[in-house]
Amino acid sequence: MPERHRLTAQALERMREGIRKRAEAVGRSHEQRFADVGRMVAHNRQARGMSQQELAVLCGTTQSAIARLERGGRPPKLDTLMRIADALDADLLLEMRLRNDHEEGGRPEWR
Repeated sequence: MPERHRLTAQALERMREGIRKRAEAVGRSHEQRFADVGRMVAHNRQARGMSQQELAVLCGTTQSAIARLERGGRPPKLDTLMRIADALDADLLLEMRLRNDHEEGGRPEWR
């Protein structure tokens, strides 16, 4: 069992401030990330020679929902992306890595 470390109030406040700053940065760029995800879906769908309607049927959703996702208009839900990946016979990779304290402004990598 690893030893637990207690954080001081000052350390917790520094962490909260770092989280707030990163959340603001992500908030400014989230539309771009959603658009990137949409482009990946569209690219892979087209590589499989599928229409939006065909993908929608395989995923149990509507063509308009696929179109919205591909335009990057809304944050895609993880379960939706998993169904899309299955329908496209593709792997969905999700990665979360801890940042080092000195990496101020570091961003998580989206693939």
